[in-house]
Amino acid sequence: MGYDIERFVGYVNEGLLCSICRDVLEDPLQAPCEHAFCTACIHGWLVHHSNCPEDRQMIDVSLLRPLYRYMKNDLNRLQLHCKNREYGCEMVCSLESIDRHERECEYSQIPCSNAGCTVQIERRNLDGHLAVCEYRSRECPNGCGYTILSAEDTQHNCVAELRTELELLRSEMICRVEEAKHEMESRLDSQRRHMVQKESILQNEIEELKSQMSRMMSDVRSLMAAERQHQQELEQAELEKREL
Repeated sequence: MGYDIERFVGYVNEGLLCSICRDVLEDPLQAPCEHAFCTACIHGWLVHHSNCPEDRQMIDVSLLRPLYRYMKNDLNRLQLHCKNREYGCEMVCSLESIDRHERECEYSQIPCSNAGCTVQIERRNLDGHLAVCEYRSRECPNGCGYTILSAEDTQHNCVAELRTELELLRSEMICRVEEAKHEMESRLDSQRRHMVQKESILQNEIEELKSQMSRMMSDVRSLMAAERQHQQELEQAELEKREL
């Protein structure tokens, strides 16, 4: 939707009006047929139609372009009243700067910043409202350190609040101790399983080494027996040689 034409001071050129909502162009786009529209208006129109609402020529969203520069300049120079005029703001400024003004306007209706408060208040009166708002908070004057709402002043009990806080802290501490305990037990179980696994691997390696050692000793004994046999054969051959 565009800017309400009733807000503008003086004459507004017909070419600066949206062809759909008939208000002054807001965030304008232009079709190839040179008819101009508010971005929101033309996008909404093209959801259900495929032509220009003025001359019925076929258009597509990809064909829409920004407004001509001279038209954009004319649009930005238009003078209009602040939207908060009904609340007392008398500011008149250019369309180009109206958004910046309205973001800072002292007559703008803004929500109270206190949690739970639903009051909408003029920006210029916000400080006064915050001073008396029933949802305003402050630190307990008795020194317990709690932040309390004004509506809770008569119900606030420092001892009871501190006792409750102490119970919460105790419960939290117990939970943390239990969590730490479970975590340590889990780590110990994991390390225990790892050690058992390593022990099993080492035991298997020891058994394998024993088996290899046994085979080596058997081979050594076989070699020694073969050596003795060979020696005996040599001695026998020597005796036969001497006899000959």
